[in-house]
Amino acid sequence: MSASDDDDIEMSSAPLIEHLAELRTRLIRSVLAFMAGIVLAFVVAEPILQFLLGPIEATLRTLGDPSPTLQYTSPQEYLFTLFRISMVFGFMLAFPVIAAQMWRFVAPGLYRNEKAAFLPFIIASPIMFLLGAAFAHFVVTPLAMNFFLGFADVSSIFANLLTGAIGEVETVADPNLPVVPDNLGAVVPETDEGIRITFFGKVNESLDITLKFIMAFGICFQLPVLLTLMGKAGLVSAEGLGGVRKYAMVGILVLAALVTPPDVVTQLILFTVVYGLYEISIFLVRRVEKTREQKLRAEGVWFEDDDADEVDPMEAEFDADDEDDGGDLDDLDEDRSKT
Repeated sequence: MSASDDDDIEMSSAPLIEHLAELRTRLIRSVLAFMAGIVLAFVVAEPILQFLLGPIEATLRTLGDPSPTLQYTSPQEYLFTLFRISMVFGFMLAFPVIAAQMWRFVAPGLYRNEKAAFLPFIIASPIMFLLGAAFAHFVVTPLAMNFFLGFADVSSIFANLLTGAIGEVETVADPNLPVVPDNLGAVVPETDEGIRITFFGKVNESLDITLKFIMAFGICFQLPVLLTLMGKAGLVSAEGLGGVRKYAMVGILVLAALVTPPDVVTQLILFTVVYGLYEISIFLVRRVEKTREQKLRAEGVWFEDDDADEVDPMEAEFDADDEDDGGDLDDLDEDRSKT
């Protein structure tokens, strides 16, 4: 190998080393932002946990539990639950920084029109995810909790104890100062048969259900963003999406059955929302196609398909030449057969 070949290899490897160094810098900044987000989220992890468990609390109070209670059964469970919340919400806090680092790494390699097409989707994606998460937390989770907890007797053990209280309150010289006599106590009411089923929810399992709903609906709300981006790239078309509409309906029904409880109302709500997003995606893809067509028409590079009944003059001329050549060959074959 000559010296010039070695120089060419070294010059071609230089940009790769620079890209790898820049990628390392972007990743380090993203990781630092993620760690900072985890620390900030951990500071307010307990209020976030109370907010996430709000639908369960409201359902228990509606069903007659005066003191909703969740438990944890291992010493580290509650700490790990708070750390899990910190991971999820820390990523959400750090996402603007992570997205900015990704954009600054990818943008130099894109054309101006590609930048204009890709940037709005980076902004729209977290917005749609937040909308899906809010819909899951305020609409779907309460319905799911009502369905799940409606099968059991969810009266708190404290309510059972208070219900079984016996005795009378005696007063002393001052009637405003009642005291509890020795014979007043709280007992669990006796039952003749059967087992009393009471809800004692675990913190991590209850949080797991809430986070699954949030993630599922947040991802489902990415459907318009994904299909519109694919439409801009020319991977899908509005006509194609409309043609598979019936298959999409079946897929959405299967999705609704998998991510929601076996409650017809909840499944119908999810199907209506996701299918509405699918129709919105078709509308957005059609808008993208019209915009592309107008741009190509303005540049003079748009070619429409010829009608089936219209005959191209040049094509007709070639067909006529082919017929003449075919006729000449037939005459030649006929002359040869005569000789």
